[in-house]
Amino acid sequence: MDFDQHKSIYLQIAEILCERILAGEWPPEEKIPSVREMAANVQVNPNTVLRSYDFLQQKGIIFNKRGIGYFTETKAVERIQSYKKEDFYENVLPDLFKNMKLLNIEPNDIIERYQHYLKSNDTL
Repeated sequence: MDFDQHKSIYLQIAEILCERILAGEWPPEEKIPSVREMAANVQVNPNTVLRSYDFLQQKGIIFNKRGIGYFTETKAVERIQSYKKEDFYENVLPDLFKNMKLLNIEPNDIIERYQHYLKSNDTL
């Protein structure tokens, strides 16, 4: 798997898991891959995946049933959306706004592009 060298690998793995949960691959209270399985899938050390799982547990997105494995929390989708919105507002929007100002892009230009995107991309 190709990882972005500017972001911690464990956070990138957590993002992969969150995207799969949001896509419905693991509904609430469903078992997710074991640490070893996930490590083999993304070709990293199991300790890195364990760090991702610990991070997601702290966010209330997954939980561990000792001796059985990790499962998605009942409100995992809502918590992921909340976490990702916060990250978007704090980390993505400031760069977007800076580039809009530098390139003299008006908010209406972005709105038009977004509406076009929605029309041409019915599904994710």
